[in-house]
Amino acid sequence: MLPLKNANLNNSPEDLDISERSDRLKKLNLLREAGINPYPAKVFRDFLISDVLKNFDSLENSQKLFKIVGRLRSIRSHGNLSFANLEDGSGQIQLAFSKKELGDEMYKNFIKLIDTGDFVEAGGLCFKTHKGESSLMVKEWRILTKALLPIPDSWYGLKDQEDLLRKRYLDILLNAETRDMVLKRAKFWQATRNFLLARDFIEVETPVLETMAGGADAKPFQTHHNALDIDVYLRISMGELWQKKLMVAGLDKTFEIGRQFRNEGMDSEHLQDYTQMEFYWGYANYEMGMALTEEMYKYIAQETFSTLKFKIKGFDIDLGKKWEIYDYRDTVKKITGVDVLTASEKEIVSKLEELKVEYDKKGFNITRAIDNLWKYCRKQIAGPGFLVGTPISVSPLAKRDDENKSIAQRFQIIIAGSEVGNGYSELNDPLDQEERFKEQQKLKEEGDEEAQAHDHDFVEALEYGMPPTCGFGFSERLFSFLMDKPARVCQIFPLMRPKNED
Repeated sequence: MLPLKNANLNNSPEDLDISERSDRLKKLNLLREAGINPYPAKVFRDFLISDVLKNFDSLENSQKLFKIVGRLRSIRSHGNLSFANLEDGSGQIQLAFSKKELGDEMYKNFIKLIDTGDFVEAGGLCFKTHKGESSLMVKEWRILTKALLPIPDSWYGLKDQEDLLRKRYLDILLNAETRDMVLKRAKFWQATRNFLLARDFIEVETPVLETMAGGADAKPFQTHHNALDIDVYLRISMGELWQKKLMVAGLDKTFEIGRQFRNEGMDSEHLQDYTQMEFYWGYANYEMGMALTEEMYKYIAQETFSTLKFKIKGFDIDLGKKWEIYDYRDTVKKITGVDVLTASEKEIVSKLEELKVEYDKKGFNITRAIDNLWKYCRKQIAGPGFLVGTPISVSPLAKRDDENKSIAQRFQIIIAGSEVGNGYSELNDPLDQEERFKEQQKLKEEGDEEAQAHDHDFVEALEYGMPPTCGFGFSERLFSFLMDKPARVCQIFPLMRPKNED
């Protein structure tokens, strides 16, 4: 086997960075002194590498010179003959550099001035080595980008999880699994979009900066708008109240996929800056929403992962089987013995302490008590299924049930012990909404940072009339669950504390 140029496998990544950057800077200067631009703008390319490999036999027989471009992933030198692997994102091919074919100067420049990690343009002819490997005999080459830092070796290089997340570009470059995750993430959101567009939903954009953070129970990020000299919030929902205003406007099917922000805790399921989808469907109720979302989840999973069966957090999940129905009150009572519709805050707190459930005591109230008790129970449910019968106290934007006014027409999708989707028959009674906003505002004033503010503009919009509507949303948590990985790992560039502040 030929020696690997610039490998230095016995050195640490830090040693490589220090020693090689100085050497590469010298080569950069030599290129410039020779009148060679190490960072040209224009590139000449005839084929992607994948196209070359796919049509190799016909290209070999034609003996026509063509050009490909990419990054050099390895260089192996042996006297007057060198081999390199070139990668362009579509594939990888072996290049052969011969002193006889290139001439003394061009071959010498390649050997002396080019390193792994550099981007080059190579023109040549297809041929097969004596071992039968499809290759390109290089007749001419040109530097496209001189890399000043070496790419860590895929085996001896970056291993620390924090470093991989900080330098995600290297993680994607070196690890096929991470690259595959990025591609799957794109498929996931495109499948979501395709499903809704095929059913006549229109994609909309709603404000990211709001004067009042609404549409969810969450603590917002706050900033200042200099031009208007007002404080504003980063949205905590995917335009829920705005999309409902579009229902008032006569747009019966809308959805938005975008970024939302919640200034709360971070764990394997929760992030502060993440992608969310929400749709609103006029003249539909939560039962119609349940049928549509079950179909949507199956479609997205099949399009993204080519299967409906997953291993998630130790649960075996089959999205293709019949989805269960879980009643909120019955489930909590069965697991804990507490009736959430009749129990006092004191009784629920006593049960939480008995179960050793940790919870945030700031702004604590009966609503938070019920929610924490449910979350304890939820972790024991595999799914897939729908949670129904949610108490109205934890559903300030949902319609009351027609028969039991203490529960909401709400559904949540449960998979592997967590909620990965949330929908309602949306409240369109402006007087009822006004009273609920007043209750939420009171909780906020008492210290509940997740309670919703009183949005007078939204109530006014409802007074013009909003049709019966089903609203539903899910976040990228669903994608991370189907990947069976922490949410932060499934973001392409997760937010990290600066390294010097660790």
